[in-house]
Amino acid sequence: MAHTHDSSNKADIVVVGGGIIGSAIALRLARSGARVTVIDRGQPCSGASGAAAGMIAPQGEVIEPETFSKFCTASRDLYPELVAEVEELSQENVSYRRDGTLLVAIEEHECEELEHIYRTQTALGLSLERILNDKVLKLYSGLSPHIKLSLFVTGDHWVDNERLTRGLIKAGERSGVTFHWNSAVTGFNLKGDQIESVRALPQGATAEKAFSAKQVILAAGCWSGQLAETLGISLPIVPCHGEIIEFETHGDLPHVIRAGINYVVPRSPGITIAGTTAKWGSFEKAVTGGGLHSIIQGITRILPVAKDFKFRRAWAGLRPDTKDHLPILGLGALRNLIFATGHFRNGILLAPITAKVIAELALSCKPSHSLDLYSPARFATAE
Repeated sequence: MAHTHDSSNKADIVVVGGGIIGSAIALRLARSGARVTVIDRGQPCSGASGAAAGMIAPQGEVIEPETFSKFCTASRDLYPELVAEVEELSQENVSYRRDGTLLVAIEEHECEELEHIYRTQTALGLSLERILNDKVLKLYSGLSPHIKLSLFVTGDHWVDNERLTRGLIKAGERSGVTFHWNSAVTGFNLKGDQIESVRALPQGATAEKAFSAKQVILAAGCWSGQLAETLGISLPIVPCHGEIIEFETHGDLPHVIRAGINYVVPRSPGITIAGTTAKWGSFEKAVTGGGLHSIIQGITRILPVAKDFKFRRAWAGLRPDTKDHLPILGLGALRNLIFATGHFRNGILLAPITAKVIAELALSCKPSHSLDLYSPARFATAE
């Protein structure tokens, strides 16, 4: 068993988790003058933030309930400002694009889903364009002639999520954030109804370090549930395993192309990524033959020319899912523990608004958006 030794590690706020959510929160807090420490069990971008496709697409799928849909759209609208700030501070290009998403449907159930997206989103005043099939094929000649319905979403964006996360980390460091990588949080020291310090064991060490803080933010993705359990808090977060393939292409796709869960995303000149799969329950990040077959089968159905793409690499990640597929944001039973986790498939999309509201909650207790829908207390009363 590891032994805890006294430590002089002190901060105003400790953030547990250094992915895109934790790093964005840390940057926002540091820019507001707080002393911030981030502790992460792995290396930068080793978790879900490095394994995503980078789509910032609140209109590219059915997102319900309506309150959550508006929350997602508000986060997308914060992206230009966040990217500009990160690129200025880090001096890194995060490869952010706003060229839109092409949604296509072949099967009847896919057509019904696109019709639902069109009806609900136009009713909210959002912009979508129906595109005739002959125009779609002219837009990108490699598409399947069997496509029955297409929608073009001008408001969907995408970003190189790995570059953005690394940019957030560098921007945070230059703003005074201290990062501790390869340090697994093992537990918390309590004093009454609040956390006094966070215990972490650096890789290869035999003694734990204690990080004291006035507030703690739990943003540890799939591992948030296990850490909350050490405090006697039930946080039903389940890992959702997903796989992605990276290809080399002869030309560049003009847009993200999606059909259901299948998508292709232009990442950089001559590089395209494709996904995805979904399997719940396991913490193992393995690339499987079945997963790769499913992705290739899915994208070649809508983009037959994908069969000629050159394979570069494949990887897997774990999305932190909840029972209702909504994030967990806000205060719980402990006075100084704030939750910012459970973002499932929307971690990249929701990074800006999560950072904004969690920083506001930590600094003034007055978030600019209601967090009632995302309260951790909703699971305490769930049957």
